Amino acid sequence: MITFEIATPERIVYKDTVDSLTLPTKDGEITVLTNHIPLVSALQPGAITVRKGGQEIYMATSGGFIEVQPGNRVVVLADTAERAEELTLAAIEKARADAEKVLKEKRVLDEESFALAAAALERELARLKVARKRHHRGGPTISSTETGQE
Repeated sequence: MITFEIATPERIVYKDTVDSLTLPTKDGEITVLTNHIPLVSALQPGAITVRKGGQEIYMATSGGFIEVQPGNRVVVLADTAERAEELTLAAIEKARADAEKVLKEKRVLDEESFALAAAALERELARLKVARKRHHRGGPTISSTETGQE
């Protein structure tokens, strides 16, 4: 078993022991299994898949850092992270459309504005991917004991 924790500046999104997890990195997706070698990597915007007891739990993230520590411990410090059941398709579709509109408008402006709009679009696409995956597979709901929340 792997002790896994994902936290944002606002909260602990998930904390529990898991069988494995798949995370998006700059070099592609990695799957962490028991006794994985220690590593530190940048987390890319995308979907995190947690496997526990035959179930898959999905989360969307906009980036951050991953640390695989000795002793089967994985810590993710994410800029943002949301569990699949926290996402609604309609809200994400609207945010994605808004981000695409801003991206088109900012193309003629400065590079910083364009980069911010591109990052917002990338974040919304990651959220949409996770929401669709959960909707398609009818993913499980996470209980408060698994998140460490009350």
